[in-house]
Order: sequence, then C-alpha cells, then structure tokens
Amino acid sequence: MTDRDTTTTSAPVAAGTDWAAWQHSWDRQQEWYMPDREDRFRIMLDTVEAFVGSEPRVLDLACGTGSITARLLDRFPGAESTGVDLDPALLTIARGTFAGDDRVSFVEADLTDPDWPARLPYATYDAVLTATALHWLRKGPLTSLYGQIAELVRHGGVFLNADHMIDDTTPRINAAVAIRDRARRDRAMRDGALDWADWWALAAQDRRFEIYGVHADGEMPSAAWHARVLREQGFGEARPVWASPSDTLLLALK
Repeated sequence: MTDRDTTTTSAPVAAGTDWAAWQHSWDRQQEWYMPDREDRFRIMLDTVEAFVGSEPRVLDLACGTGSITARLLDRFPGAESTGVDLDPALLTIARGTFAGDDRVSFVEADLTDPDWPARLPYATYDAVLTATALHWLRKGPLTSLYGQIAELVRHGGVFLNADHMIDDTTPRINAAVAIRDRARRDRAMRDGALDWADWWALAAQDRRFEIYGVHADGEMPSAAWHARVLREQGFGEARPVWASPSDTLLLALK
C-alpha cells in the first residue's frame, strides 16, 4: 500500500472560543466515568513508544475532542496524528484546539461506512489508537472495522483499544464493581462533575455546535472476544496490557 494523496475534511471554527475550557469540561466528564483515564493514556503511549518509537504516524480513531492526540503530541512532539470522528460537535472542539498545528488533521467519517479508509491522508499508520469509543458498535460492524484497521496498521505497527470490556462469566464481580462505581460517581456529582447527559445538554446550549444526536446502541464484549477477533482479522498477536475492574487496554501487534 502507498500513501494516498487525499484531502481531509475541514470546517470553520468559531473565533474567540475558549477551546481549552471545552477540553477541560470534556476531560472532567470522562473522568467521572474513568478515574484512572490518565493511567490508560500513559500506558497506551508507553506501548506506542516501545513498538514504533517516539515519532509515530498515528490514526486517532473515533477521536472525539482529540484527547489522545493532545497527549500524544505533548509526549512526542515529532508525532503526526489523523483524527477520525463523525460527531460534528466533538470535531469542532478538536479542530479549534489544534487549529494551525500542521502535525494534526481531521477527517469526518462514519466508521460503519465500508469506504471510510479512502478518506484518510495515508494508506498505513504506525499506530491506530482509540479510547472509550468502539463500544458504541455492535459485534458485526466492529468485526468488519477490525479487519479494516488491520489493513491500515503497517507490519510491526500496533492497534490499542482502551474501552469498557465486560466479562459475562463473572456476574458477582461485575455487580460489585457496578455498585462501587455508582457510589464514586454520586460523590463526584455532588462535587459538581457533569455526567454524559449533562455535558451534552451544556453543549446543546452553545449554538456554534451542531449536535449529532443519539449514539449507536453498541455492545461491550470481553477482552478475550476482542483479542480473538483481532487475530482472526489479521493481527499476529493480541492481548490486554492493562486493566481495571471494568476497563481494558488491549494491544494488537501486526
């Protein structure tokens, strides 16, 4: 495969907007669900460096506001990132945050569209990274997506997916974790943290954002399922490299 000469989609961003404030509010909302979110990012980037070095070409898949890209460039100034997402509000924040940074480009694309990879500026990447996003897809579309990702990752490159991965063989453990998480989130809300619905209600009040609407009804299969499907779809090895009681960071090596 060779690099494609394509043009990524772009959109104007509102001048004078405090993009850092929007990023902070998004991070705080996400941390309401995942207090160990920064640990996941750190280990994700440790793994990227170990396998593909400190100047990687990265595909930030379902990039949202660019949380992974921000941490990638902060740690690896020589890296390059392509962010892909469908949500116009999140892409607006991402584009505003990284406006003028030649290391970053964004593509608006639906990951369930079979032709979405054709919109990317490159045919291959050193690393494809994603976090707390692919659980919006059901198993069928996710399996197809994993096959496409395997084609995009160069030989020796990596795919890292940090997400909710539920093991249905441990119902009592799952129930205990759910109770613990609910109590922690209740405490955080009393301290002023926004949940997912509250954050989107706040964004909807800002007329500069186009609100995408309801996200897909996805699934949360186990880490073992993800690893097996990734191997079936073209990766040589796949397994978790970090886990919390409810989340997993899964590494697949091409």
